[in-house]
Amino acid sequence: MKIAILIPCYNEELTISKVIEDFNRVLPESDIYVYDNNSKDKTSEIALKSGAIVVKEPRQGKGNVVRSMFRDIDADYYVMVDGDDTYPAKFVKELLKPVISGEADMTIGDRLSNGTYTLENKRAFHNFGNNLVKSLIGKLFKNDINDIMTGYRAFNKFFVKTMPVLSEGFEIETEMSIHALDKKFLLKEIPIDYRDRPEGSSSKLNTYVDGIKVIKTIISLFKDYKPLPFFAILSLVSFIIGLLVGIPVITEFIETDFITKLPSAILALGFVLTAILLLTNGFILDTLVKQNKQNYELFLNTFKMKNKVDGNKNE
Repeated sequence: MKIAILIPCYNEELTISKVIEDFNRVLPESDIYVYDNNSKDKTSEIALKSGAIVVKEPRQGKGNVVRSMFRDIDADYYVMVDGDDTYPAKFVKELLKPVISGEADMTIGDRLSNGTYTLENKRAFHNFGNNLVKSLIGKLFKNDINDIMTGYRAFNKFFVKTMPVLSEGFEIETEMSIHALDKKFLLKEIPIDYRDRPEGSSSKLNTYVDGIKVIKTIISLFKDYKPLPFFAILSLVSFIIGLLVGIPVITEFIETDFITKLPSAILALGFVLTAILLLTNGFILDTLVKQNKQNYELFLNTFKMKNKVDGNKNE
């Protein structure tokens, strides 16, 4: 059984050695990979001295790092953790247990349910952002996941090798969560403690810029995964605007048999036609998404069968 610890890193020279040592102590049989994402400090050198396998990833952004990790590293089980020493290594076995037993394809380290994130995190808008993302995804994708954006997760090979990573930055956790929900992967949340960064270590997450990117990712994925409700909402908005603009025109025609508000009539007609087109697009794209899901299910079946055959050959 091969376990890989995946640590995306950017300028974490203050903490990376401790993170590697902690995971080596708790899970000595694992292989620890540090992917250095263009660090300007001594992250790579320190990680190498601490016994990690160091790989350079030139494309900037956590999503790009995760994509390379998922493609390059072959293991039976994977743990992804940040290199900033905010996630205690002592919880790694609890995260791996459901994945190894087959109860989950992905486990999520839940920082929020026991209140440690709220107590430890000194950035107020991060708490607000986590709650906003949780509420949005909960309503749009009908789920009760508590911590959507946690960076502490465990996966089986089935999930890692069939996950199409599209995000480039910190939106990757949101993308993984939505992909798993949409494709009916087995998910399980494991409560964990969270501790704030040590003194002298700074977060690479820009509260406003990265927050906007996450919101845009949610909207984009909502459009891609659930096009019918997405375009139905836009269609309804367009129809209501057309109706509001058109009511005076209709009222005038009923009362006088004439239309003098020609610009309003054309505008109202334009909004109504746009509403019809948006709804039609929604139905067409919804059909395509369902076909894509069918193809993806067949791909998953083929992947599982291939790995089963390969496993029997190795035995």
